[in-house]
Amino acid sequence: MKIVFHPDFLPSYIYDPAASAGRLDYALRELQQRYPVIIPEPCLEEDVLRVHSLNHINYVKSYHELYPIALLAAGSSIQAAQIALQGEFSFALCRPPGHHASPTSCWGFCYFNNIAIAVQSLIHNKFIENALIIDFDLHFGDGTSNFYSLIPQVDYYFIRGTSPPAFIKNLTTFLEGKKTDIIAVSAGFDRHHNDWGRCLKNEDYYHIGELLGAFAQKHARGRLFSILEGGYNPQALGEGIISFLGGLESSIKLEQTGK
Repeated sequence: MKIVFHPDFLPSYIYDPAASAGRLDYALRELQQRYPVIIPEPCLEEDVLRVHSLNHINYVKSYHELYPIALLAAGSSIQAAQIALQGEFSFALCRPPGHHASPTSCWGFCYFNNIAIAVQSLIHNKFIENALIIDFDLHFGDGTSNFYSLIPQVDYYFIRGTSPPAFIKNLTTFLEGKKTDIIAVSAGFDRHHNDWGRCLKNEDYYHIGELLGAFAQKHARGRLFSILEGGYNPQALGEGIISFLGGLESSIKLEQTGK
């Protein structure tokens, strides 16, 4: 497991909950104690153009403090995807988030669609032919869905459920019979029971990690990367991430022991 993170993600870059001071501090402190941290580079504008229009890029550029950090978030997502290509799980602790960013518009604290930019980079460079995107944020990733609605090689799935059992069942049912070159996870933790969603507990995020990790090893060549989306209570965010990654690691151990 590797964490992709840059110190420039810590300062506030605009006035919204995703950019609030201290949001990532607890998560970073806990992750640094457990996993190696990889420092990413910003992506190139040509990477963004595979998903977004030039007019949209120019709109984001108009926010001078926002544009560099948005490129860095997308770059960290590409780095996480490249790590996953080697069969090692990865997590991009980045901001701003991205799943509400469509090709020509954005909202919900998102500006560039990080996960789509990462997946399209892999496809463009012929590292993969298809991908499966799983989104367990509180909110539907309309930007990701909009972009991939006419691209059959990439399947976007938003997990729904108003209770933990229903949520887990919906994920399990969807994964049945699936196979893919890589799994990309829009990992939002605002569904945490101590965050806006008031639903999932730490053990539920652990279970999600186990399910996705096991699926990745059996049906996705061991390739899985995750990118931070929502999550606005700093401690709940950190606990949710640690639990999710713990579930991913547990799936590796179970696979190695043949259980």
